Amino acid sequence: MILGIDPGKSGGFSLRSLDRKMTAAFSFVKTTEADVIEIVKGYVPHIRHAYVEQVHSMPGQGVKSMFSFGQNYGFWLGTLYALKIPFTHVTPLKWQHLMQCKTKGDKSVSKRRAQQLFPHMKITHAIADAILIAEYGRRVFLDEEEL
Repeated sequence: MILGIDPGKSGGFSLRSLDRKMTAAFSFVKTTEADVIEIVKGYVPHIRHAYVEQVHSMPGQGVKSMFSFGQNYGFWLGTLYALKIPFTHVTPLKWQHLMQCKTKGDKSVSKRRAQQLFPHMKITHAIADAILIAEYGRRVFLDEEEL
């Protein structure tokens, strides 16, 4: 499995099996840190790699917003290290390019693309990027394994 992480406060995380038979996604809005750890711990034996969106502060973002984001980002890094899950940072530009959904900040673009790729799932703004990051990771991971 591949773990895709959108570490923003209104983001989420997604698990995608390498054989494409299973996709699960969770919103941070509906989970506590303890919930996240319990969910991820349950999948640890199956997770081959995680991909974490590497983002940075943007002009106009408030101090509180950036502090909250930094907390989430640090929480994820700590969780991945503690659970010994190997991970790679990926920039939004890189995963959006491969997934054909350059958003330029408009989350509706990634939501539409995720819904196209996963029509059987109810896609929300909170989980769309995480699902696409997990699928990006699945594709990259399989390509790298073949090398």
